[in-house]
Amino acid sequence: MSTSILVINCGSSSIKYALISERPQDRIHGLAENLGSAEARIKGITIGGQPLDLAIPHANHEQALDVLLQRLSKYKPQAIGHRVVHGGKLTKAERLTPEIIKTIRAAVPLAPLHNPAHLIGIDATMRLFPDLPQVAVFDTAFHQTMPAHAYRYALPQFLYTEHNVRRYGFHGTSHAYVSQKAGELTGQIDQGGWLTAHLGNGSSTCAIWNGKSVDTSMGMTPLEGVVMGTRSGDIDPSIHQYLATNLGWDLHKIDHMLNRESGLLGLSNLSNDMRTLIEASEQGHEDAALAIEVFSYRLAKSLAALSCGLPTLQGLIFTGGIGENSAHIREKTVAYLPHFGFALDLQKNTQLPRGQEGRIDQGQGPQIWVIPTDEEGRIAKETIEVIQQNKQ
Repeated sequence: MSTSILVINCGSSSIKYALISERPQDRIHGLAENLGSAEARIKGITIGGQPLDLAIPHANHEQALDVLLQRLSKYKPQAIGHRVVHGGKLTKAERLTPEIIKTIRAAVPLAPLHNPAHLIGIDATMRLFPDLPQVAVFDTAFHQTMPAHAYRYALPQFLYTEHNVRRYGFHGTSHAYVSQKAGELTGQIDQGGWLTAHLGNGSSTCAIWNGKSVDTSMGMTPLEGVVMGTRSGDIDPSIHQYLATNLGWDLHKIDHMLNRESGLLGLSNLSNDMRTLIEASEQGHEDAALAIEVFSYRLAKSLAALSCGLPTLQGLIFTGGIGENSAHIREKTVAYLPHFGFALDLQKNTQLPRGQEGRIDQGQGPQIWVIPTDEEGRIAKETIEVIQQNKQ
């Protein structure tokens, strides 16, 4: 294998990994999922495109990483790039040092579902690859170009100046990748205005002008914004007080409910998986149908709001597991935006092969694209850039 970068993306119950080189056909990638349960396993693609399916029952993050890293060590990666959701005050990808790791740890309260898992990944790779350069690539970095009127909350000023309470935004590597890819596909790199919708268990939208983020749906934490798999997205802030006063809930219980028991799961009382909900809806499950409708409406509402940050609109991009694979959600979302002039081609939308990019509009009005995201590829690219800068 040629020069390669190992990318680690530790989630709350899973680990995505990829070994990326200059030759796309050499990419090794996969997912350790259901960690902590009897169903924990690693599924992926090894060298030469061979499938991997390895049971690791009851393995936690560290145990799964030990298995993964031992398997990948023989390919001798030249560096390791880590996806980190929240960098706090950090505004760009950084080579990992004790001080940078301390800053990531300090940002745990801002991303309690993600940063603890990222730190486990960092600790494991530092232990197993102590001599390799390692880089943290932050979800928040791409959104550092937002103007103050987009990132400031209407709160007392000292909370911002003394405590950094502001909107940060997330999924930056994905929004950056798909908007750049759209520029390449249309021959207009870093030009014009795009709306991007990264849709999965975590979902967010972004307004991008000339290649730079000007607004996004997520805020100080990944809880703000659109409806997600188990996260509520935007709610009335006084719901906290109502639940505390009338139900006796403490902040920990409320936060757990909003992050882990809400969203599609809470609305449907069935599942946080959009595929399950669509199937149930087709069989007459009313709460599943409502969850889909709320998801699509709130998504369209967010896109419409973010368009305020764009002087002109070139098009809309769907990405992420739901955005790439659910023609149903794309159709419902676009239907809520008739005044934007979108003209969805129903046949192109439904017949677009899974995992492939394609334009799904009728050739009039703003463009509509489906572009599979490559967060790991973007992280590898930024990792290389940081290492090269440090050598200069």
